Amino acid sequence: MWKRRKRRARRPRSSAPELCDLCGDTFPAGEAVRGYVADSSSAHPTDERHDGLRRVTACCEAHFGMIREEYGRRPFVDEELWAAKISRVMMSGPPAVPMVRLARRTGLHEPDIRRAIAWHNERRRRLGE
Repeated sequence: MWKRRKRRARRPRSSAPELCDLCGDTFPAGEAVRGYVADSSSAHPTDERHDGLRRVTACCEAHFGMIREEYGRRPFVDEELWAAKISRVMMSGPPAVPMVRLARRTGLHEPDIRRAIAWHNERRRRLGE
């Protein structure tokens, strides 16, 4: 005769808590308010369609609105976005890339690449790095 196996009680799967980008509070993932804001410093690591967009998470609609306002006051600088795209390419391949290949891999034109490099160098000088 076959013995019946005891059924083990399934443990509920608990998802990792979310973190509010404004106040830093943690809360259940199901309560998260998420969306995208324009941010020229953000280049998506794998999907260039999301370049210039930053995904933010908030604990409530009010905090999401405050985050959106904060990013809305920040200027969108094309050269900053282009520099982020160039950084993504440089981090994913050989460190020395000819201008033609860099243009092809970033989707930028040579003058835009030069403007991005100049912007990046000027910013580093200003920040004292």
